[in-house]
Amino acid sequence: MAAADLRVLLMVLVHASGDLGWLEPPFCPRRDVNLVADPAAGLPPDVQQRIRQAAVEMLAVGTPPAIHDPGDTLMQRMMSVCLGESVPPEYARLTREEMALVPRRLGWPASVTRPAGRDDHVLIVGAGVSGIALGASLIELGVPFTIVEKAGDVGGAWFVNRYPGCGVDTPNHAYSFSFGPRFLWPRHFSRREEVLAYLRQVVEAVGLRWHIRLSTQLMGATWDEEAQQWVARLRGPEGDSELRSRVLVSAIGQLSDPQLPHIEGAGTFAGESFHSANWPQGLKVEGRRVAIIGTGATVMQLAPEIADTVRSLAIYQRSPQWARPIPGYRDPIGPEAQWLLAHVPYYAEWFRFTMFWRYGDGLLKTLKKDPDWPHPQRAVNAVNDRHRRELTDFIHAELEGRPDLLAKCIPDYPPYGKRILLDNDWYRMLRKPGVELVTEPIRRIAGAGIETADGTLREADVIVYATGFKLTEMAARLNIIGRGGRSLAQAWGDDDLRAYLGVMVPGFPNFFCMIGPGTSSGHGGSITFQSECQARYITSCLVRMAEQGVGAIDVRPQVLDDYQRRFDAEHETLIWSHPGMSTYYRNRHGRVFTVLPWRLVDYWQAAHDADLADFHCTRQAPVSA
Repeated sequence: MAAADLRVLLMVLVHASGDLGWLEPPFCPRRDVNLVADPAAGLPPDVQQRIRQAAVEMLAVGTPPAIHDPGDTLMQRMMSVCLGESVPPEYARLTREEMALVPRRLGWPASVTRPAGRDDHVLIVGAGVSGIALGASLIELGVPFTIVEKAGDVGGAWFVNRYPGCGVDTPNHAYSFSFGPRFLWPRHFSRREEVLAYLRQVVEAVGLRWHIRLSTQLMGATWDEEAQQWVARLRGPEGDSELRSRVLVSAIGQLSDPQLPHIEGAGTFAGESFHSANWPQGLKVEGRRVAIIGTGATVMQLAPEIADTVRSLAIYQRSPQWARPIPGYRDPIGPEAQWLLAHVPYYAEWFRFTMFWRYGDGLLKTLKKDPDWPHPQRAVNAVNDRHRRELTDFIHAELEGRPDLLAKCIPDYPPYGKRILLDNDWYRMLRKPGVELVTEPIRRIAGAGIETADGTLREADVIVYATGFKLTEMAARLNIIGRGGRSLAQAWGDDDLRAYLGVMVPGFPNFFCMIGPGTSSGHGGSITFQSECQARYITSCLVRMAEQGVGAIDVRPQVLDDYQRRFDAEHETLIWSHPGMSTYYRNRHGRVFTVLPWRLVDYWQAAHDADLADFHCTRQAPVSA
């Protein structure tokens, strides 16, 4: 119990005893906004001891809990006490679902059974986080499905990316499903190997493995209007094949297609070069001269991991990034804390909630533009300016005595205007011998290395392109042909991706794209949460279709237009549309198209239950004899 997070343990005691006195003084935790909060919760030692002793006695008795599901009213009170702040009531139902106190996933209504002759087969493209979330929901619903995955194993980006230092920048317990087995994360921010092991464990536990066809790629899919089916062309180990399904789902996400820059002479380089997402298995960089192009999230993890072993490290930066210091970033989760997470009822659920909350919606309100703020060039409001001062002070402390690096490392745009990064000893690494941060533009790549605009040639043995992904394609690159022979690439032409709830596009019946346009989160949250929201929405559509004998749904253009107007209008009030910076959140026209402008709870509510009034509905075609 000495290792317990006391704010979590208090909630465990409420469940176990039903005694609401644990929600009153002197047992009220102090608010702590750190991602890894102080487990003592700001409580005095004598109160800490009373809580721990009561928990020991409760566990020793082992009686069933007095309260399993608190309901919305008590849940709101418990969340507010746990966090030391007032939690809005709309989060109560969401959190009860996240903790599996009430069902998160959809089942058939008691009065309805799925028609015996109905073929609702679903084809899911991608066996990463989104594909796993939807597959688990379909298993529970009893709907047949197939997942095709072009890689040799499940995990999506976590299987493909294997660069040194690869890991989460969201706390593990917030980057996990609300269902499936508990995983004993070794630390708060785990590496790629642990995340992949977790996803594999979930696949096995929920029975997904036999639904998945590995090393199988979707070559294209065409909508068959008469049959109300998608006709998919697949290429796998046994050659080409065709698969028909009522529903087609892209679960490839946004960060699956590497973006390589066009640099003169790239093909002449004599050493090894590759995108960071294609890190060669078994590659050794020890004692070699390494050049990395880019300074985004990948490089924040990669560069500190290899800096001490390479002969030299040159990092080519186009623009500096804001990075947050995270106390406890590398701290392990010890055996006592692991025992609590594995064995104490409700402990893991509340621990996961505290992580989700601190990495959730709280930041969004600080990213609103204040029209009366007098310094819009450096921040969007007073709180954002305070964040700027705090982050700038941190950089100055890390780079004390290095004015050359300070000039290169302090951004000129507001914090959070681009994806915020987590400091992984980045600034300390830049001070090390043999590490150089290059800000001169790259002129060309030569056989021996990289030449910058000032004429300097820095020799290299290895060039790593950490240059991001092709976000303006997403599912459009899957060669999907909808009604009237129109492709998704044509619908999203001119770099203008739009989808209702980020999921559905007019003219493409029964087609869903998970983590599509405008559904990644720029202010917090995790892809697992968004994936579960969208899995709920897709299965809700399937249930409504079966209930009403509908064979095909196609979102109405006016529904998408209204949604897009609200989406764009909200983004005009937020930091990501701030002028004077370039970011992958925006397309070439300057419109923000990748990130969600609303709170996570708002998206959860919007995607919770489908309304067939949003669609053109076609009755189910007669089943052929």
